[in-house]
Amino acid sequence: MIAVVDYGVGNVRSVERALAHVGAPPLLTADADVLARADGVVLPGVGAFAPALEKLSATGLGRRIVELAAKGMPILGVCLGYQLLFDESMEHGRHQGLGLLSGRVDRVKGTERLPVIGWCRVRWDDDSPLRRGIEDRSYFYFVHSYTPESRRHAIASSDHAPAAAGASRNVMGTQFHPEKSGPDGLRVYANFVAVCG
Repeated sequence: MIAVVDYGVGNVRSVERALAHVGAPPLLTADADVLARADGVVLPGVGAFAPALEKLSATGLGRRIVELAAKGMPILGVCLGYQLLFDESMEHGRHQGLGLLSGRVDRVKGTERLPVIGWCRVRWDDDSPLRRGIEDRSYFYFVHSYTPESRRHAIASSDHAPAAAGASRNVMGTQFHPEKSGPDGLRVYANFVAVCG
């Protein structure tokens, strides 16, 4: 069972549909104990860093995700969910993240138009399990004004995201939205499910 963390942010239905499409019926939950019984956890997200982190902290879900990651459970963060995995964000002030990936989230550089919305080529730097079956420089759909700036854990990049996807052992994430990125995006979810075994 793949648990999708329900902490009051948008886009959970699209993530649920994508997981179901690749043969992994998801369970949307706000129960920390249910997360512990999952084979893997998806942390989705659309919105601002600080309010999202506040919800994760208030419900105990953030602490549980950190505990499960330490035990080796596969974790996939998507868009804001990916950003929350990092040490800190500079979105509307400095805010501490979950600290599962090293680095800081900062405002997108090199463009006058924010948010970055649309299809961007993704350059894969690594043969991560998330990439299996996906061609280099394939297109994925982005909607973001902030992005991880460190390439320490980067497995992919785009013109406006130095770490368009990142991974450190069992903790993974994408700045783009796989659930809105057609067949290649569904492949990302299928690859994550395969990691969950």
